[in-house]
Amino acid sequence: MIVENFSLYRQCTLLPFNREILENCSDFTCGNAELDSFFYYDADLYSKELMGKTYCWITEEKPYKIVALFTLANDSIKTLNLNNKTRNRLNRTISNCKRGRSYPAVLIGRLGINKSFQNKSIGSQLLHFIKDWFRHASNKTGCRFIVVDAYNNGRTTKFYERNNFRYLYDNENEECMQYKSSTTENISTRLMYFDLKL
Repeated sequence: MIVENFSLYRQCTLLPFNREILENCSDFTCGNAELDSFFYYDADLYSKELMGKTYCWITEEKPYKIVALFTLANDSIKTLNLNNKTRNRLNRTISNCKRGRSYPAVLIGRLGINKSFQNKSIGSQLLHFIKDWFRHASNKTGCRFIVVDAYNNGRTTKFYERNNFRYLYDNENEECMQYKSSTTENISTRLMYFDLKL
């Protein structure tokens, strides 16, 4: 039974994700077939090809359960690709002498919470952990922003908004024009960011 005040920090262990963990834990599903498929079949390959590193929080008590999975990769925000308004909004938070054509970022490539643990603030705990991880003095690389291509549905984008992520582009049309896609079709993801210095 899962208690309401479930804590990743007190009740779970963070580990790099691999096939062995998958085989030693009860079945994982986050309720999204595309994400589940990535974690089951593609996460290892991304890791071997150095394209993304997947981590998991698993329960400390048996039977072991994967509570959350997330994949991180290096990325950047390229200011040359932004309109003046968006570029100015982003640059306002950065010292004049350090403004440039791109800013280092870490990409949350995939994020899934076990269905059994959803609606218990696990996702917010996970984002808080990732933010602190890249702010910590032991972080081995410069990283100003966290970015995510969030599924473009109300539930997902509101989740990131509640956790202080902002849209990089003001609206879907602007984002479509940036990627030279048709503005008449809905886009499946929205690029959002979090400034680690704020």
